Amino acid sequence: MSEADLSQSDRFERRSYRVRFENARGISLAGIIDRPIRPAAITPTLESTSVPVVVFSHCFTCSKDLKAITRISRSLAESGIAVLRYDMTGLGGSDGDFSETNFSTNLADLTAAIEFANDSIGPVTGLIGHSFGGAASLAIAAGMPANDHHPISETIRSQIAAVVSIAAPSDTQHLAALLTRLNPALENDERGDVVIGGRAWTITRQMLDDFRSHQLPDHLNRIRSRVLAFHSPVDQTLGYDHALRIAGLIEDNDGLPACSLITLSGADHLLVNDPRDADYVAELTASFLKRYASQ
Repeated sequence: MSEADLSQSDRFERRSYRVRFENARGISLAGIIDRPIRPAAITPTLESTSVPVVVFSHCFTCSKDLKAITRISRSLAESGIAVLRYDMTGLGGSDGDFSETNFSTNLADLTAAIEFANDSIGPVTGLIGHSFGGAASLAIAAGMPANDHHPISETIRSQIAAVVSIAAPSDTQHLAALLTRLNPALENDERGDVVIGGRAWTITRQMLDDFRSHQLPDHLNRIRSRVLAFHSPVDQTLGYDHALRIAGLIEDNDGLPACSLITLSGADHLLVNDPRDADYVAELTASFLKRYASQ
């Protein structure tokens, strides 16, 4: 093989296509698979095999089509990593009522996405999560139960070798506190609206109660995956202290730190102010996943 062929062998083209799958409650969820393919000049087989497969979870009230998520996912595919990004219940192209969701349903949706990717792409060895999706990804890696009726499969937990969190919270209670600050009447009413990103969202009592019921920090020390955490010290939505807490709680079997923390200087929470921030996250994430999530 010539030097030029060797260089080309590290490059991939991307095939993106829409998919649908059901969660445990029979609700149809929408997703997009960004998949690496080899150029025909390199191999006659279009879809690459033996590449890391990861599932990407979005932030609270976001979707798989958020600019940063799309940009990162496509970049990862072109680096040789297959990505399933999906919409949680009631968001984006997925069915269901958002007001009936909570962190427990988020974990159930992520579990369904992992199971679908296992069957349709290959064994999922990595998770990526932005903001609240990052908390869900960490919870799955820790084996934290969604609730008594929906325990996280130990098989799923054990196959996750690497987790990437982007501006993720270290707990779920902070979101309940934020929502009640936006609409104090939620403390007493069964439901009410809050405005997030210029859009009104219906928040329910059951949602807040569920957010308050989970104790993510108590489970982070059970993570045995390698973790890469990105966070900006000037994030106006979620403080940098959450990243420090995550990094401080995750250890390997020998009690040594197992979380790498990357400071995104000057970046905003959604990584939209400067596209180079998303590109930087994609580049480091690709290297991290190839190191720790490759089979």
